[in-house]
Amino acid sequence: MFLKMNKTMLLMAAFFALWPFSLIARSFDDVFPYIGTDKKAEAFAEDGIIRSLGKGESFELNPAPSSGIDLQARIMQKAHEHLTESLLVVPYAGRALNVVDAYNSLGKVRSLKGRLYHSHTRNADIPLFEEATRLESAKRTNTPVPDPAPVSAIPANESIYIKLKDVNFGNSYYRADISQNGYGLVYSLTNFKSLTYLLFTVMKEEKFSAFLYLEPIDEGMLVYAVAGTEVSNFIENRIDIPSAISKRLAVFIDWISEGVREQK
Repeated sequence: MFLKMNKTMLLMAAFFALWPFSLIARSFDDVFPYIGTDKKAEAFAEDGIIRSLGKGESFELNPAPSSGIDLQARIMQKAHEHLTESLLVVPYAGRALNVVDAYNSLGKVRSLKGRLYHSHTRNADIPLFEEATRLESAKRTNTPVPDPAPVSAIPANESIYIKLKDVNFGNSYYRADISQNGYGLVYSLTNFKSLTYLLFTVMKEEKFSAFLYLEPIDEGMLVYAVAGTEVSNFIENRIDIPSAISKRLAVFIDWISEGVREQK
């Protein structure tokens, strides 16, 4: 009996270790069958699509109901007022990548430092994050930890903690939850501390959310994302919130794209 149980456990462990490699890749049209020709071309362009939703507007980048991708439902549960959606396909530079490569592309938190965005106020491209590091935990925010080495097998679920020194908002703190989801991975990002601007609280903790989905498809690495936030009327009247979300989401997607291209 003991040997049978051990054998069963080994088979289960082998299954989950090989899971990312066992699924046949889907095509872009399998996942996003309702995307028109022009938007599809934009998704395959270098910067992809980033779209802020106006009040009362609906998402336009809609995965197939059968795709198993539920990011829109996740973000709507947060009841955020300001929403953004994004879609990009990063072509493979060499070999076709897999879900482990997708996971490894998310590993270099420190490389978020120095990524540029265009500041209309300064009329220049400037670094958005002056510092970027992993933290030991949500309670030990002054204890940085190094980025991990690439892995050959991925955990079913993982949470990491990140500190970013934002050029506009100073230190910001996020929890990133990484989980397997069907054919790909979901990387969810939430602020676990309030974000301040000068002497004002821009948003309270847990009031910013971003969900990014990575899936290796036939044409490249699919990166689909939705993000949203909730702020006070006082802040909303002083900061262009849709622009602020879009710029930060664009920097994260650029970071992911570079991580994907580095996978050999």
